[in-house]
Amino acid sequence: MKIITLNLNGIRSAARKGFFTWLPRQRADVICVQELKAQAADMTAELLAPGGYHGHFHYADKKGYSGVGIYSKRVPDQVTAGIGVAEIDAEGRYLRADFGRLSVVSVYLPSGSSGEHRQQAKFHFMAKFFPHLKRLRASGREIVLCGDWNIAHKEIDLKNWRGNRKNSGFLPEEREWLTRVFDDLGWVDVFRRIDPRPEQYTWWSSRGQAWAKNVGWRIDYQLATPGIAAAARKAAIYKDERFSDHAPLTIRYAGHIA
Repeated sequence: MKIITLNLNGIRSAARKGFFTWLPRQRADVICVQELKAQAADMTAELLAPGGYHGHFHYADKKGYSGVGIYSKRVPDQVTAGIGVAEIDAEGRYLRADFGRLSVVSVYLPSGSSGEHRQQAKFHFMAKFFPHLKRLRASGREIVLCGDWNIAHKEIDLKNWRGNRKNSGFLPEEREWLTRVFDDLGWVDVFRRIDPRPEQYTWWSSRGQAWAKNVGWRIDYQLATPGIAAAARKAAIYKDERFSDHAPLTIRYAGHIA
């Protein structure tokens, strides 16, 4: 089973950069995407169902903003949009697809980098999302949570960690929250379970020569329940082509979608 996650930074922009040519060649079972920056009226046939995939989406109310989606080879048994918190769900940040005993979630946490009001919105999301993660963990289902969490967990997860200790994405409160997600709730950081190497990043700033110099952050994750996490066999960050300021994160798991 192969699962991919990517923040598109605009689905139409990613399409122009060749994402939907690349996607069918990956033969992934499920692809989670974030930051659609599109509404239903903007979605063409290619964006809705590329290469025979079934697409499901949770759009933000605000035009050209946020939004998440899931593509799958198999039609999901059930699709759930939102976590039941109106102000969060209006931003289109959560979509869950169920396949037998497995659930795959595409999630996009807010960025707090644009100002204090957005940082507070991020903290609000984190506070509301934690009990939701607890309920998911207690559901007895195998779950893979894919997406852009906008938090680098440890010093190994970003190049310039010393200079970012007071910046959104690497604040002590954010990192501690993610530690609690792992240690208190029992979610597994699947990439780190497989690949302990430094300088493995999924996002690079457009400033300076961040991409060329690999001055990046690892903020895109696949978090999983322990059972499915133990089935993870191979992880890869794809950097041969650029569809976005993020890179696709692919993880292969033993077994198949039931």
